[in-house]
Amino acid sequence: MKIIHSADWQLGKPFRRFEPEVRAALTEARFDAIDAIGRAAVCNDAHHVIVAGDIFDTEGPEDRTIIQAVSRMSRHACHWWLLPGNHDFARNGGLWDRVRQRAGDTIRVLTEPYPWEIEPGVWLLPAPLVHRHNLEDPTDIFDSMETPIGCVRIGVAHGSIRGFGEQGETKNQIAPDRARRSRLDYLALGDWHGALQIDERTWYAGTPEPDRFHRDDPGRALLVELSAGIAPTVTPIRTGHFQWLIRDWTVNDAKAFEAARDELLAAIDPPLTLVQLTLAGVTGLADRINILGYLENDLSHRLRYLDVRVDNLAGRPSDDDLAMLAVEGILGVAADKLNARIETGGPDAIVAKRALERLFVEYSRKEYT
Repeated sequence: MKIIHSADWQLGKPFRRFEPEVRAALTEARFDAIDAIGRAAVCNDAHHVIVAGDIFDTEGPEDRTIIQAVSRMSRHACHWWLLPGNHDFARNGGLWDRVRQRAGDTIRVLTEPYPWEIEPGVWLLPAPLVHRHNLEDPTDIFDSMETPIGCVRIGVAHGSIRGFGEQGETKNQIAPDRARRSRLDYLALGDWHGALQIDERTWYAGTPEPDRFHRDDPGRALLVELSAGIAPTVTPIRTGHFQWLIRDWTVNDAKAFEAARDELLAAIDPPLTLVQLTLAGVTGLADRINILGYLENDLSHRLRYLDVRVDNLAGRPSDDDLAMLAVEGILGVAADKLNARIETGGPDAIVAKRALERLFVEYSRKEYT
């Protein structure tokens, strides 16, 4: 039997840091990911898609978000099993009642912790979250879920593996050996936004559409082939539209910058790429100004989004730069003083760098007479 394991759709995520055009594209891509998952299920003869929590970004999404989600799922010939997570936890009269009102027979909401026989001899064991944060292991209930001997047992849960996570989370923690403890053939997890194997029977699917600068991985879902008593075969399938990249470049002249830029552009599809770029190094002042001008006036328009951090890219005036300013009398005196302030460091050095750059830019534009 084959299933698709997905998680962390977070439909309705606001993306407030972005301008409206980018925000709209990122929002729509999350709905498109549902279609990508549905197509993958049909193409791979997987009749069930199990979504391990955080289908929605909040417990109170707009009607359009719910309708889009249900309509996108409904047009694919597979069954969808939706588990409440910490963003969209289960509560009476809440989000999931609104989903049920619109969902057909192929969409099931797993708000109750009891097993479902989704195919003859194949049982799905859900551990829905009824609060945003639980102090207990939400998967403890699997131990008490009885199923016939010899059947396939699939657990689905949302939380952090105990002792695992970016900040050592203490809530919604799951025992790392839960699959063994509860005799699971596969444990489908959500909460971690990258595809990750914990052991041979336990996986995080990651988000199908990336939503932050964290890792280079594109969005994925997992194709899982299951048989009773045999370790599953898990194959990641790309579902994401956009790619979010973090790049740190050390550049000490324009040529180094151009080489890094060309390497990046050769490896990506720019309109589908968001980049967080940090520059460091010491360049000539003219090179620094030209680099920043290119980033602002060219690369930022090629990419879907560019976030540039340049505090550690120092622009030092060359002797030729200072000589040009020196002939202007008072401008040369000002340049000498600013350069001296930069050399001594301290809290005023950054301001002095910006002032010297501005002085050079204005001189280059012939705005001084």
